[in-house]
Amino acid sequence: MPVWIYRKISSMTMPQWFSAWSAKAAIKYLKCLIWLGALIPVSRLIYLGVTDGLGANPVEFIERSTGTWALVFLLLSLSITPLRHLTQQSWLIAVRRLLGLWMFAYACLHVTTYLWLDYQFDWADIVKDIVKHPYVLVGAAALLLTLPLAATSNQRAIKALKQRWKSLHKLVYVIGVLVLLHFWWLVKKDVTEPVIYSLVLALLIALRWLPFSNNRKS
Repeated sequence: MPVWIYRKISSMTMPQWFSAWSAKAAIKYLKCLIWLGALIPVSRLIYLGVTDGLGANPVEFIERSTGTWALVFLLLSLSITPLRHLTQQSWLIAVRRLLGLWMFAYACLHVTTYLWLDYQFDWADIVKDIVKHPYVLVGAAALLLTLPLAATSNQRAIKALKQRWKSLHKLVYVIGVLVLLHFWWLVKKDVTEPVIYSLVLALLIALRWLPFSNNRKS
């Protein structure tokens, strides 16, 4: 064991050591739950595809499912900071990156389904669809903004960018607005889901900026 680790552990009181161990264990188990939960939707799609259970329009079913889950993981990642402040459990921040990466993964599946299964990479038809349906362009803009966030979701990038990293990752709020605008334009009649997700995003933004905590380091 390195000397500095030994000194750090030996200098801890029993409550401090137990608290550190509990947080580490909680992070481990919560990350396992996130992985399991994130794999369920895609596993379900595979199962439904094999058993011919995707309905009359399987491509649309896959697009809607992957898009919805990308939005869900986006909102879950945004919930971490206010939840951390409300519960005073600082270890929660350790799972935010994983939630964001799953959001990016489902967003990529969503766009891949559109480009491949829906249009077979026929770029002429894709351009026509974008002109006809502006919500496609808005969705594409949201995905493009996630690229730098996913690329800098590592410790090396955090150390290199320093304070600029926090400014860059505030783009997640812009992404949230664009994704919901994409959703609103996509839905034709029943707007129940867009309304619910919009209210959740508004609440998370309000909680993020309300002065319930003096610590806004993340």
